Amino acid sequence: MARPKHKLTSAELKAKAPGKHSDGGGLWFHMRPDGGAQWFLRYTIFGRRHEMGLGSFPAVSLKEARAEAERWQAVVREGKDAIKERERQRRAAEQNLHVLNDIARDAFESRKADLKGDGKAGRWFSPLELHVLPKLGKMPVSQIEQRDIRDTLAPIWHTKADTARKAMNRLSICLRHAAALGLDVDLQATDKAKALLGKQRHKAQNIPALPWQDVPAFYQSLDGGSVTELALRLLILTAVRSYPLRFLHLDQIDGDTWTIPAEAMKGRVGATSDFRVPLSQEAQKVIAEAAPFARDGFLFPGVRKGVISDMTMGKFMERRGMLARPHGFRSSFRDWLAEATNAPHDVAETALCHVVGGSVERSYRRTDYLEQRRALMERWAKLATSNSNVVRLTAT
Repeated sequence: MARPKHKLTSAELKAKAPGKHSDGGGLWFHMRPDGGAQWFLRYTIFGRRHEMGLGSFPAVSLKEARAEAERWQAVVREGKDAIKERERQRRAAEQNLHVLNDIARDAFESRKADLKGDGKAGRWFSPLELHVLPKLGKMPVSQIEQRDIRDTLAPIWHTKADTARKAMNRLSICLRHAAALGLDVDLQATDKAKALLGKQRHKAQNIPALPWQDVPAFYQSLDGGSVTELALRLLILTAVRSYPLRFLHLDQIDGDTWTIPAEAMKGRVGATSDFRVPLSQEAQKVIAEAAPFARDGFLFPGVRKGVISDMTMGKFMERRGMLARPHGFRSSFRDWLAEATNAPHDVAETALCHVVGGSVERSYRRTDYLEQRRALMERWAKLATSNSNVVRLTAT
């Protein structure tokens, strides 16, 4: 015979005497001597009786208590311990409450070793920090879906296409990181968001570069002797990227060769070794001129701390009324190699620190063409210091 249910009424609960009162179906009402009261579910599973708290009264009404009791009795009928199942669900819910802010920073920390300077320049994290976290940072990652991402990146999807692409890429990495932590996330959310956003209209533009024929005029105008001008001169003469040049340390230089540590390089996928840069006589002269400015061993220190910034060199050129930017001198150098020399392709690409050939080919090729590159760099320096077609560049 089934036990009667719904024995209690809402009106009589507050007047109940201290003790435990059954509502039927395993639901009990416990009135304490101090006037407080709570609900609990009594059930038996695996031969043992358990009492499971369902909340206090009157915060949990009789109707709500009955609904909860029925919910957990159904769990018991499935052969599960209701208390343990509720704890399991609570842990799962807490696990999925990790917000994107925390996941993003944890993902960044785990990738620092793979980033230049441990990511101190902020370029990896900034797309997230500027364009994603202000809107989605407080959301649990398990709740982020494609429409949230679409609405977040839509304002810059076409106007700042490259930044939006990087932000989308970083967010995808964060979702994969969350999944690796055991969180329930939609790993396809970023791909779905891209489908909603559509193809980007903005076309990537190359960094403006000075024609190689105009490099001598600009190089010879850098005669003020400032740290910025000396850095630009060496940047031109070596055709390296800005980062390794700005962080050039005196102990990296050995005579006429500058060895850039592998961790300071970019774009050399599959290469783990340091990169040697041949220094022309002019380059060695520039280093000697810059040496008195060195601080903590860094050849090009910043005004107050650290090293000179890439923006400092770019602003210097901007004040000269130039569209070209520091990184563009690599293009100037590469165009000169192609148009004014007979340098083999592999030598020219290696001079720019580009990885040449596949992994198998590289495993058999042991040379970095240092001496051939040294001859080219000497010719490049002579061009930069030549008096032919030199026009004095002045601020506009």
